[in-house]
Amino acid sequence: MSATRMVGVDGLSIHVADHGSVGDPVVLMIHGWPDTGNLWRHQVPALTGAGYRVLTPDTRGMGLSGRPAEVEGYRARTCVADMIAVLDDAGTETAHVVAHDWGAAVGWGLAIGAPQRVRTLTALSVGHPNSFAAAGLRQLQRSWYMLLFQFEGIAEEWLSADDWAGFRRFMGGHPETERWIANLSGDGALESSLNWYRANAHPSRLVAPSRPAVPCRVPTLGVWSDGDFALTEQQMQNSGQYVEGPWRYERIDGASHWIPLDAPDRLNGLLLEWLAQSST
Repeated sequence: MSATRMVGVDGLSIHVADHGSVGDPVVLMIHGWPDTGNLWRHQVPALTGAGYRVLTPDTRGMGLSGRPAEVEGYRARTCVADMIAVLDDAGTETAHVVAHDWGAAVGWGLAIGAPQRVRTLTALSVGHPNSFAAAGLRQLQRSWYMLLFQFEGIAEEWLSADDWAGFRRFMGGHPETERWIANLSGDGALESSLNWYRANAHPSRLVAPSRPAVPCRVPTLGVWSDGDFALTEQQMQNSGQYVEGPWRYERIDGASHWIPLDAPDRLNGLLLEWLAQSST
């Protein structure tokens, strides 16, 4: 059983797909760039078939969700509040959180800032924020595109010109490319998606004094793939230093950055094992 609805948050609408049955344990799945909640289409049947209720929202600025006009409207902490509103609307106090890319940054923020709402965290690709910040020059080199995306208008033109030639090169011919382009081709959609980078990855944040590490106290599974062009293994492996609850690290070989699409069976197996283990 699946249904979709819009959840209002401070005048903004968040599109949510709700799969499974009310009363089943909830899994909240948070996507990143340039995806929508449809990223999780290979995970939803496996999870609902195992007796979970699965919520797959489009994050603000993406998919069918509202698009704030101001860059500051895309701060990850604001999306944390969106996700709490999604849980409230679903009538659930707690959820297992599974999150990828920018969604993983939101997932870490939710687990750290509102641990009473998170039963477990599964972070795909992106590690604990302090571990990411401490990952060194190799990670900075892989994050080169975050600087490009700061240039309003220029980044949009580079990605979309000549039938999205720059975007196609950047994505390396991934099979999902045409779907991504369709998602980003609507009026203002590409700019809104890039505002995630402008709000959360501005260079000024890289040179700001380091904030004290805030530990994650919920059970956490970190998953990284060896074909990830944007993120080093170190920043995920070392996340365990910032987790005070149970910590587990898993590496998936032969998959790109988009683990849910490239290795669905392996990810589904990990998720079902992890969630079952953490529910006992």
